[in-house]
Amino acid sequence: MPSASGTTPGKLPFVVWVLAAGTFLMGTTEFVVAGLLPEMAGDLGVGVSHAGLLITAFAIGMIVGAPTMAMATLRLPQRRTLILALSVFCLGHLVAALSTSFTVVLASRAVTALATGAFWSVGFVVATTAAGQHNATRATGVMIGGLTLANVVGVPIASFAGQFTGWRGPFWALAVLSGLAAVSIGRFIPAQEQRAEVSVRAEVRALRQGPLWLALGAAMLIMGGVLATYTYVTPLLTDRAGIPEGAVPLVLIAFGVGALGGTTTGGRLGDRRPMDTTITAAAATALILLLMIPLSDNPVTATLLVFLMGLTGFTVNPVVTALAMRCAGDAPTLTSALTTSAFNTGIAAGSALAGTALDSSLGLTGPPLVGTAIAALTLLPLIALAVHGSSRKGRIVARSSATTHTRRDKPAQVPSQH
Repeated sequence: MPSASGTTPGKLPFVVWVLAAGTFLMGTTEFVVAGLLPEMAGDLGVGVSHAGLLITAFAIGMIVGAPTMAMATLRLPQRRTLILALSVFCLGHLVAALSTSFTVVLASRAVTALATGAFWSVGFVVATTAAGQHNATRATGVMIGGLTLANVVGVPIASFAGQFTGWRGPFWALAVLSGLAAVSIGRFIPAQEQRAEVSVRAEVRALRQGPLWLALGAAMLIMGGVLATYTYVTPLLTDRAGIPEGAVPLVLIAFGVGALGGTTTGGRLGDRRPMDTTITAAAATALILLLMIPLSDNPVTATLLVFLMGLTGFTVNPVVTALAMRCAGDAPTLTSALTTSAFNTGIAAGSALAGTALDSSLGLTGPPLVGTAIAALTLLPLIALAVHGSSRKGRIVARSSATTHTRRDKPAQVPSQH
């Protein structure tokens, strides 16, 4: 039976796949710097830890941009917002590719992130609305899958290409592809205005729920733990594990495959056992990052641990995203944006702390140590969510039982005889 949107369960409209392609490009640009870090640092005349600010700046731009742009464009036509976001994204990469100044490249990354935040927050709502109620969760998975696939395909290919063309080559490619994506969005997304009932007050009112902020806190911490290590994984692999620089993209593919597997696993298990899935995955992530400190001096174990880091860390993402969106109800735009902000708050804080640890006496083992601590903290909001869910379920059961007893104890009414 078709859903309200006109789609049938299991079949997604083509526009969802077009939007997922956009998130693929934006996921690639967010994480590609990790694979190009030494080249960018050398060409722009800064240290490796300083160049890591390019990842931090993008994350900060997403933190600010996602909720700000979501509210600023709330009443604008969605298609126009998406095309504008991709256009700014394209221009940001052109500016970065043409510049020799670290400051200019840093600023372009921040502006590009603002556009990415707008695209993600609006695109998420467009995709789930187009998919309909029966397919909304699957559409969410496809959108996140585009981001995850960027780690499997986009980042390794861009890193590999950067070894031959320099770091500017991937930036030129992303500019061209985002321009093509803007044209595709203009063609395949219907030109319809935003819904009249969209309300800023309703969007803000949806933020009053405690479980929503626990889910956002878990999203922030798990991504911070993983990205604290991933940001500086290239020097860890080359200088500590002894992996040749040309083989680093292969290890990044292993991380991407793990992240894709984790996203799929979380999506499938999260509906049935959300808290068991997230708590187990977060604990496993902290353990894997801890093991990376003594075991990353071997190419085989280092590669395996990078794969497992993606697998366990990204298992948490779709579950906490779904939990947050469930709390939002009929006002999903701002919550969607804040979920993006939460992930990127973790990325910004994790990469910044990891950069400080890298410059300390801890050296290359500093980022995994920072990641371990942050990932372990993820257990706190997850356990609080589990306790809240259990207590709420207990109250529902108690009320249901009391109602049943009341009805059972109430004397049966005998119909009157007339």
